[in-house]
Amino acid sequence: MTAYSTQHGALCPICFQPVKNCRCRPLQPKGDGIVRVARATQGRKGAGVTTVTGLAMNQDELKALAKELKRICGSGGTLRDGVIEVQGEHRDRIVMELQRRGITAKKAGG
Repeated sequence: MTAYSTQHGALCPICFQPVKNCRCRPLQPKGDGIVRVARATQGRKGAGVTTVTGLAMNQDELKALAKELKRICGSGGTLRDGVIEVQGEHRDRIVMELQRRGITAKKAGG
């Protein structure tokens, strides 16, 4: 049976938290479990950003990691649809930091 709240929508049947905030189930990595760090320029008028995809974290953990990565790189950035974007070319630095934290990460793209 699925619980439902008119205020929050669907609720987790175990912890009764909104499904998007459920913390009782372990998060599964997206795809093959390897975090990919790539450089992207599409839609940015030639300005490059470093993107981090494939992280199995909830929204709060992603925000905290994005903030820390931006601080380490000395750059701005954002969290958009579960993808961390850091302004500039910082693939090597971000891969090293993620590996230091025990996250399997690799550079993607050219």
